[in-house]
Amino acid sequence: MSLNETPSGERTHIGFFGIRNAGKSSLVNRITAQDLSVVSDVKGTTTDPVKKAMELLPLGPVVIIDTPGFDDDGKLGEKRIKKTRDILKTCDIAVLVTDANNGITDTDKELLALIKERDIPYLIVSNKTDMVSDCPAIEEAVSVSCLTGEGIDALKERLARLIPERNEKRLAGDLVKQGDLCILVCPIDESAPKGRLILPQQLAIRDLMDSGAIPVVCRDTELEILLKKQGIKPALVITDSQAFKKVSEAVPDEIGLTSFSILMARYKGFLEIAIKGVNAVKNLNDKDRILLAEGCTHHRQCNDIGTVKIPNWLRTYTGKDLLIETCSGNEFPEDLTPYKIVIHCGGCMLTENTIRARMESAQKQGVPFVNYGIVIAFMTGILERSLRMLPSFHCLLTEDKDGYT
Repeated sequence: MSLNETPSGERTHIGFFGIRNAGKSSLVNRITAQDLSVVSDVKGTTTDPVKKAMELLPLGPVVIIDTPGFDDDGKLGEKRIKKTRDILKTCDIAVLVTDANNGITDTDKELLALIKERDIPYLIVSNKTDMVSDCPAIEEAVSVSCLTGEGIDALKERLARLIPERNEKRLAGDLVKQGDLCILVCPIDESAPKGRLILPQQLAIRDLMDSGAIPVVCRDTELEILLKKQGIKPALVITDSQAFKKVSEAVPDEIGLTSFSILMARYKGFLEIAIKGVNAVKNLNDKDRILLAEGCTHHRQCNDIGTVKIPNWLRTYTGKDLLIETCSGNEFPEDLTPYKIVIHCGGCMLTENTIRARMESAQKQGVPFVNYGIVIAFMTGILERSLRMLPSFHCLLTEDKDGYT
C-alpha cells in the first residue's frame, strides 16, 4: 500500500441493510455507478456481505457494504443474518433500505432498533417509488428509484452530511513540535512484510511530517549507531512493541519512548481500557485461556508476534501453562467468558466502531481487554516509561512496592 492510499480502517464504512428484495443491491449499484452486487428478482440473491473500497463523490474515501436480507430463513439464513449483525458493528453509517410498496415492516423496525442501539448515524431510504403512486409515509425517509435514478443524488448528499466530522485525532504528531527529530524503530525480520513498512509505521511518518517534525527511520539493529551520531538527540522514539526491551535499554531515560501499538490503541479509542485491564496478566493461572486477536489476516511467519512471541513471553512472565487461542480479521468470538483476558492488536485495519464493539463486548462479559503494546511494556517493566509522553493516560497508573501497575 502506498502512503497516499486511504487504508480501510480510515475510510467511512457505509452499510446497506433491509429485507430481501427491498432493492439494496440495486441501490448500491446505482450509488457506486458499478455492478458491485448481483441483482435479480429472486429473494436472497445476496448471500454474503459485498464490500467495495472506493472514492465516492461527494462522500470521499468510503467502504460500501451490501448485506444479505435480514429476513432470510432456514439455517443458512440464520448464518447470513449473523453476518449482517456483525457488519453492523463495523459501520460508521447505516442505510436502511425499505420497499415503498410495503412501508416499514416489522423486520425493518428490528433493524432500526439495532442501528439505534449501536448509536450509528443512519438514513431510511424508501426504494422503488416508481412502482407505486401512493407510497406509505415514512418519516424522514429519502425516496428513490433505482430504475429511473430519481432521488439518488439527493441520497448521496444526505449521506455526505452524515459522515462523521474527522476530529483532529493524531497518532503521534501532537506529541512533538515543529523541527523535533523523531526516531521510528522498525525491526526487519522474517515476519516483516516484504518491501514495505506496516501501516502504523506509515501513518506515524505521515502524521509526524504533518506536524513539521522530522521522522528518521531505522532498524533496531542500527539504533545505537544512530543515537551515537553527533547532533542526534530525538524528542521521541517510537518502536515496534516486539523490540521494546532492546530499544528501552538503548534510549536514554530522558528521551520520550513509546510504541506504534500503544499509539494505535490511543488513536482507536481503547488505550484507557487496555491500561486498566493489564494487571490481569499477574493473576493468570495454569490452563487459563487467553485470546490473542488481530485485525489483519496476514500470512503467519515462523516468529509471528501474535502466535509465537507474545504467547512465549506470557508463559515466561507468568510461569504458567497457559492455553493460547488466536483469531484474526473479522473473526471475533461472541462468547468471551471462557477467556481470562483478551489481548488485541492496535487495530490499524479495523474501524473504530469495530474495536469499540469488541471492547464493549468484553466489558459486558467481565473480561479484561488489553493491547499488544501495553502487555509487552508491562511484562518488560517499562509500562510507566512508555506512557510518560501521554500524561492523560500515564495518570491512570498506580504505584506499589513492585513498581507501576
